[in-house]
Amino acid sequence: MVEIKKIAILGGGESGVGTALLAKKQGIMVFLSDKGRIKDKYREVLEHNEIEWEDQQHTESKIFDAQVVMKSPGIPDTAPLIQQLCKQGIQVLSEIEFASWFSQVPVIGITGSNGKTTVTNLVQHVLKEAGINSGMGGNVGNSYAKMVAEEEHDWFVLELSSFQLDGIENFNSHIAILTNITPDHLDRYDYKLENYIESKFRIVKNQTASDYFIYDADDQNITEWLAKNPVKSQLLPFSLEKTFENGAYLENENIVIKFNNTRFTMPTSDLALQGKHNTKNAMAAATVSQLLKIRKQTIRESMANFQGVEHRLEKVLKINNVLYINDSKATNVNATFYALESMESETVWIVGGVDKGNVYDDLLPLVNEKVKAIICLGVDNAKIVNAFGKIVENVVETNSMEEAVKIAYRLADKGDNVLLSPACASFDLFDNYEDRGRQFKDAVRKL
Repeated sequence: MVEIKKIAILGGGESGVGTALLAKKQGIMVFLSDKGRIKDKYREVLEHNEIEWEDQQHTESKIFDAQVVMKSPGIPDTAPLIQQLCKQGIQVLSEIEFASWFSQVPVIGITGSNGKTTVTNLVQHVLKEAGINSGMGGNVGNSYAKMVAEEEHDWFVLELSSFQLDGIENFNSHIAILTNITPDHLDRYDYKLENYIESKFRIVKNQTASDYFIYDADDQNITEWLAKNPVKSQLLPFSLEKTFENGAYLENENIVIKFNNTRFTMPTSDLALQGKHNTKNAMAAATVSQLLKIRKQTIRESMANFQGVEHRLEKVLKINNVLYINDSKATNVNATFYALESMESETVWIVGGVDKGNVYDDLLPLVNEKVKAIICLGVDNAKIVNAFGKIVENVVETNSMEEAVKIAYRLADKGDNVLLSPACASFDLFDNYEDRGRQFKDAVRKL
C-alpha cells in the first residue's frame, strides 16, 4: 500500500462519512463531496471532526487532486466522473477496501441476493451470546471504516453488497458466506446475470487455504460457478437436499453440521425463524459458530431466541383478525418468493417500486394459490399489472403507502394476511426500503 496524503470521498452517507473519519484518524487530508444534499446527522459529524466537505456539487479540481478516491456503493462505475478518474490513473476504491488497509481484525463477510441481513444479524447474535467481542456493520448498521476508526473488536461481522465487493482489491473475509444468487441489481450489471454472479464471488477473491467459504449447495448459480472456478479456501456447503462429510444438512428434521469429526444437531422446530429459507440461514450462522468453537448449547439457545430483522417478514399488528406483515426488505423477486411461500392464509399483496430487470414468472404459481388481491405501489405499475392481471381478479394501482394500506384494509377478510413484499427497489416513492417499511407500519397503526 502506497502512503496516502490526500483522499477524495464521493458520497456523504454512512460509508463516505465513515471513510472520512478513518482517513482523518490516519492523518490523511480529506475532501468529501456529494452531488446531492448530505443529511443533517452526517453534516454534524463532518463539522465536529473539522473535515472539509461540500454537497449539491462536485468541485473536480479538488477531487482530481487526490491520490485515491473512495466512491460510495450507490455510484456506478459508469458514472462520467468515475470514468474520468480511471482514465487519469487515480485509484477508485470502496470503503470496504480502504478500511481493510488499517485493520488486522479477522472478518466474517456475508453476501448473497437474499438472507444476508438475517444471517449477519444471526451470526452477531450468537457471537454476543457467546461473549465474543464482535462489531457488526458494512451494508447494515455502522460502516466498516467507522468501526475500524472508533471501536476495538476481536471480530468484524460484515454484510457485503455486490456494489461494495466491486470495489475491493486486497480485502479478505477469513470466513465468507454466500447465501444464494438470484437475479438482482441487473441494471448495474449490463442486464447480464453472469456479471452479477462474478461480483458476488469477489468475496472469495483473496481467500487462502486457511480461510473458509460457507455456501448454499442447492443454488445452481453457485455450484455451476464453483465447478468452473476452483477456490483456495476450505469449502463448507449447506443444503436441504444433500449430505456432506464437512458441511450442514437436514436429517429427520434436524440441522446437522459436521466439521473435522465434530457434529452439531438441532431440531428445525426449535428455530426462532421458521421456513425453508430460514433453516438455511440458521445453517450458515451455526456453521460459523462451529468454526469459532462456540458451545453447542449456546448456539442452540441463540438460534431459538433470535428476534429477527426489522422489515423482513415482520409481523406488525393484527386488526379484525387480519395480520399485517412488513417485508419491505424484499427488494427482488426471489425475496418475495420466500415471503409468499411462507403465507398460510389468503393474502392481499402490496407490491411494486423501481423495477431492476425483474422477471415475475417464478411467482405465478404462488400468486395463483395464495393471493386474493394485488395492490400496486409505484410510479409505474404496468409490468406488475401485465404479469398478474390475468390470474388475480382484483388488481388496484396506488402511489402512496397510506392509500395502499387503506385499500388493503377494505379488501382483507378475517383470517387473511396483508403482506407488503415489494419485489422492487423503493426509490420512486421512498428514501429507502426502511422508510417504506416504517411508512407501512405507521399507516397500519393509524387504521
